Amino acid sequence: MVDLAPDDRPREKLDRSGVGTLGDNELLALVLGRGTRGQSALAVATGVLATAGGVHGLTRLSTSRLAQMPGLGRVLSSRVLASIELGRRTLTRAPRARLRFRGPDDVAAFVLPQFGAAAVERFGALLLDAKLRLIKTQLISSGTLDATAAAPREVFREATIAGASAIIVFHNHPSGDPTPSEDDVKLTMRLHDAGDVLGINVLDHVILADTRYFSLKGESYF
Repeated sequence: MVDLAPDDRPREKLDRSGVGTLGDNELLALVLGRGTRGQSALAVATGVLATAGGVHGLTRLSTSRLAQMPGLGRVLSSRVLASIELGRRTLTRAPRARLRFRGPDDVAAFVLPQFGAAAVERFGALLLDAKLRLIKTQLISSGTLDATAAAPREVFREATIAGASAIIVFHNHPSGDPTPSEDDVKLTMRLHDAGDVLGINVLDHVILADTRYFSLKGESYF
């Protein structure tokens, strides 16, 4: 695609204006990634679509027929078929329902199996959307026995990047006793106050220990 002006090349156009502004041939050219010695990727893509009868026609072509089209071959035809299949799967496979956390029991059921019996102290956060559904589980720090740092700025940096509306923080006590320490309570208050300023609700701080847990929110610490 070196014969095109820079602003007219599909990749530059995508970066500048978004993928929705690209034509079918431009999208296919990006999938191909390269053309032949005599034709650019855009020219090859235009020819393939013309022969297939448009993007819908591509879905009806066999692997061997697609590979025979000028400029494609086995490798590039495989790319085209793979991209078609990915698009098909986005329409035919419903996304899994995201977990929703209504209280400390839900939190414990989710994080205890992963973090409750860890030999070192780990601190993390469940990043949630406005409906309290899980966006992601983020491990913030992992330290030696009974010693880990969990700076509020790290917690809220991850929450902000993920676009979280609320968080639930958690950490484990390798000692096997989930009772919060004075430092645990102070950290919780710092996080809660910082969340108020940033507009990210700190719903709970759950401390894990083997099969037991302690919810600071449930025990009315804040």
